[in-house]
Amino acid sequence: MRIFHIHSGGVQELAALPTQMPAQGFVWIACARPAFQAQLAEVQASLQALVGLQLVDLHVSDLLNAQLPSHYDYTSQYDLLVFRRLATAQGEAADPAPGSDGPASAPLKRSGPPVLRRIDTSPVGFAVFDQLLLTVHPTDCAVRDAYAARLLAALPASPSEGRSSPVPGARVPTSPADLMLRVVNQMVDGYLDLRRELTRQLDHWQTELLKPRARYVNWGSLLEARLALHGLDEICEDQRTAVQDWIDALETWALPDTPAGLRELDLLKVRSRDVLEHIERVVHHVRRLEQSTETAVQMHFSVQSNRTNDIMRTLTALTAVFLPLNLIAGIFGMNFEFLPLIHKQDGFWWATGSMIVIALALVLLFWRKRYLARTSTR
Repeated sequence: MRIFHIHSGGVQELAALPTQMPAQGFVWIACARPAFQAQLAEVQASLQALVGLQLVDLHVSDLLNAQLPSHYDYTSQYDLLVFRRLATAQGEAADPAPGSDGPASAPLKRSGPPVLRRIDTSPVGFAVFDQLLLTVHPTDCAVRDAYAARLLAALPASPSEGRSSPVPGARVPTSPADLMLRVVNQMVDGYLDLRRELTRQLDHWQTELLKPRARYVNWGSLLEARLALHGLDEICEDQRTAVQDWIDALETWALPDTPAGLRELDLLKVRSRDVLEHIERVVHHVRRLEQSTETAVQMHFSVQSNRTNDIMRTLTALTAVFLPLNLIAGIFGMNFEFLPLIHKQDGFWWATGSMIVIALALVLLFWRKRYLARTSTR
């Protein structure tokens, strides 16, 4: 568990849960799901001391559930957002089920390209109070540690350290809701990065599928890609619904009395719409990739069908060339004593010459009609 005190002057990481709310700024309590489950009574007591209330039991169950889809809920005192993030590239262990004392179970091993293995997701829970943000992360807490490092890097250094200003462009969050949106935006950026990798992988498959002489296609990996894209589409739809519900809830907030408060609320709405726009971009791209995959498969079979038609057309034309020759050979092979040219010395040469002329004429005719021409596949 990591606790941060965030205020206009910077960020301070606390060693233990505070006993009272600071005079300025707000508190961020970030913990892993197993730690949250083990220290639930302590966290609830701290919330009671800091904000005067505790989490609802159903919301505690939501925060402990490692399989919950993205969704938004609220009470009169706080808001709850669950947002599914991408698993790390190395693949973390799954969180233990609520109530179990054993170690986390091993992650599910998936076949196919490495990019598909990253579409495993895990939920991150946000409980947003007026002056406190409680976040519950998976076991590895990669999102928490990454954003905490950014916050601590934005700290203004003392003159004795040789620095007089924070990191350029860095700005600490102004409220728990602002911090939540920044962390969510960081998670959405992971989906945007994954989008590029998926595009490169599917472009490679499309190139392989469209090769006219392709004999072997890894249909298993392609099917996994389609299933993974479909699952990613559902995940992003849940994310979009959750963020849209959050935006709708923002519209019901009471307007602040000060210009600074109004500006802060407007910035929250702008940042929320920006996160929603990023999610919609991911959804749009995923659906386009699904359509591209379907189109590539259809084009693959069309190319193979055209190649088969070319072969059958060539074979049919060659068969048509030899049909008259077989007819002539069949006529001269009849068991009749009197046949034209059968007893002449040059009869064989006349029959052979006729067959050659007929064959050449038919080949020329079929060539001009492009029956023997090859259809270009590029």
